[in-house]
Amino acid sequence: MAVSILWVDDEIEFLKPHIIFLEKREYQVSTATNGADAIEMVGSQNFDLVFLDENMPGLSGMETLSQLKELKPNMPVVMVTKSEEESIMDEAIGSKIADYLIKPVNPKQILLSIKKHVHSLTLVSDKTTSDYQQAFGKITQQISLANSFDEWVSIYRKLTQWGKQIEESNDPSVAEIFSFQMNEANNEFGKFIRTNYLSWFSGSSQSKPTMSHNVMRNLVFPSLDSGNKVLFLLIDNFRYDQWVAIQDLLTPYWRVEKELLYSSILPTATQYARNALFSGLMPKEIQDIYPDYWVFDEEDTGKNLFEEQLLTKQIQRLGKDYKLYYEKVGTIKSNSPIASNLKQILQNNLTVLVYNFIDMISHARTEMEMMRQLASDEAAYLSLTRSWFKHSELFTLIKEASEMGVRLIITTDHGTIRVQNPVKVVGDKATSTNLRYKLGRNLSYNAKQVFEVRKPEEAHLPKANVSSSFIFALGNDFFAYPNNYNHYVKYYRDTFQHGGVSIEEMLIPYVELKPL
Repeated sequence: MAVSILWVDDEIEFLKPHIIFLEKREYQVSTATNGADAIEMVGSQNFDLVFLDENMPGLSGMETLSQLKELKPNMPVVMVTKSEEESIMDEAIGSKIADYLIKPVNPKQILLSIKKHVHSLTLVSDKTTSDYQQAFGKITQQISLANSFDEWVSIYRKLTQWGKQIEESNDPSVAEIFSFQMNEANNEFGKFIRTNYLSWFSGSSQSKPTMSHNVMRNLVFPSLDSGNKVLFLLIDNFRYDQWVAIQDLLTPYWRVEKELLYSSILPTATQYARNALFSGLMPKEIQDIYPDYWVFDEEDTGKNLFEEQLLTKQIQRLGKDYKLYYEKVGTIKSNSPIASNLKQILQNNLTVLVYNFIDMISHARTEMEMMRQLASDEAAYLSLTRSWFKHSELFTLIKEASEMGVRLIITTDHGTIRVQNPVKVVGDKATSTNLRYKLGRNLSYNAKQVFEVRKPEEAHLPKANVSSSFIFALGNDFFAYPNNYNHYVKYYRDTFQHGGVSIEEMLIPYVELKPL
């Protein structure tokens, strides 16, 4: 379908060469010599773009613009004017014009403006498709050769950026290819973890990444020791691509000083990874040193009731004297302590806020059909995250904190992955219920399909019984029992889960920001 353009100018006869130029390129150009006629035409016809003269007798360009926007708020209008006065530019931009051109204009300027505001989606989609096709082979080669944690971080960063561009291009065929490459990356990453994970607890410092139990000691405490007051925000289930999705919302208030990806420990579950982060210890050491603070999977009680105590113990163990404030919330109400007394609370050396809202979204998506439709795929899940954050009380609090001279640290305990492939496993009644890992005795499974840790102590994990072992799901697999198998698979397939081995669960963001 030809693009329809309306050009409004009281001296339209002098623009005939431009109109012929556009018509030769198969654009349909209608003209008007005054604002009143333009408003009538826009009210009765559909135009893809309007070129509007700013200085006309009768209704001025600005007055015409106001009425055009009332009729068609989303129709792009390009202001064309002889004036270079800043006040006119400000008023036009404030009225949401699409572009601003200074007379005399040349045909190339006009054509560029049309391409920018009418054809941009198609052009961007075509360019993204072309660029990704060229990059696909290089990324595939990187995936096949990757043999270090840093190389996997580099691959995940590239895939995340491509995922964002492909989502914006809205090309389903390229999105399908990208999904295939992401799955292939997770397959190879699973092999890498099976080969290397246990060595991270015995190898040299150069060979192992920062992990959950090193985060406070290696990253957070040095910032405190440099004299900074820190607001430490831990968002449960917060993936790296979700951080990328919200980062630009923070740029008017905060500047990123440090951004890295660290590795969640296994299992990539709150009970294990978050307790390790706050304690500075692996789960087995928590059980050994603070047995009252460790709860096994099969026990019917809260698994994260002692986070503040574990963090306090780590601070004391390292000989620090930080003043600590800790709060865990699902939402921040206006009368909550941290909302109503933020300035006073941030006088502490370390303010820790654990925010569980994204975890709630994941669980709600599993249980509610409406939430599945709202977050139908990865792109929708990211969009929902961004929308929530933009309008959340948390974002309001973060903006207020930027005026109080603290450092902001945003991180998580683990990520999450959308599962697709069921893997059969058999265990007794005491076996843990998580879909991405199992802890139990006499587990029956296909060893080729999982990452198995027969001796939990080698992964610094506790075991309730002498014969207990762990298995972890790989990629987008999830564990299903043979009993009532079809119903179980149908219910949990395509849900977001965590606890196992995948790039999205294990490679997670740590970001330190400084107020502007």
